[in-house]
Amino acid sequence: MSEGSGPAAASAPAAHRSGLPAALTVLTLVSGFVDAVSYLGLGHVFAANMTGNVVIIGFAAAGAPGFSVLGSLTSLGAFLAGAVCAGRLSTAFAGRARRAWVRSVFVTEAVLLAVAAAIAFDRPGGATYALIAVLAWAMGLRNATVRKLAVPDMTTTVLTMTLTGLASESSLAGGTDPRAGRRLVSVAAMLGGAALGALLVLYHGLGWPLLAGALLVTGAAACCRESGAAGDTGAGDHRSA
Repeated sequence: MSEGSGPAAASAPAAHRSGLPAALTVLTLVSGFVDAVSYLGLGHVFAANMTGNVVIIGFAAAGAPGFSVLGSLTSLGAFLAGAVCAGRLSTAFAGRARRAWVRSVFVTEAVLLAVAAAIAFDRPGGATYALIAVLAWAMGLRNATVRKLAVPDMTTTVLTMTLTGLASESSLAGGTDPRAGRRLVSVAAMLGGAALGALLVLYHGLGWPLLAGALLVTGAAACCRESGAAGDTGAGDHRSA
């Protein structure tokens, strides 16, 4: 999945005032939870990182043991379906306040994570493909929405371009370290989420990290408030660069 470089500079203050960076940082942390659950608990499959699934399918096709083509294909298909739903929601909310659009997506993700948690608690060790599908659907919905929001260096699921920018635009490379703080926070959030998610999976099962993720995403939805800026209305007006 490609990472957008961000919207026009004029929209950055509006994004900051609307609480989006804080909310997206929380979602980045939750991505670590989700991929800890899917990779460690659901058969080496990624629910948030689709690049990983494409690579895993290649490994499995070459005969490498321990990887599931069906699991990765299930994740890819559900992720794409979630992204289609996000596009539909963006169109449905066009012309309305961005807050309503973003909150509807975040709340939907929280509900899907809660559903996944309920499945994990009810059927520990089972319902693998159902869990993969629900989690990947939630991540596709979120990724497509975050892509349209296009807050620089806040993709929430992938860090390749964030790390590239951190290095290539650093003072060591002759740059001015733009958004270095935000980039480092994104990396730390993903790392922390993956580590905490792994601990929860390894010692407490799949349900607890998913329930924690649902609660955190609910909190992220509450972080998003109306900024009052002219560019803060109309879901369809936000495109990634």
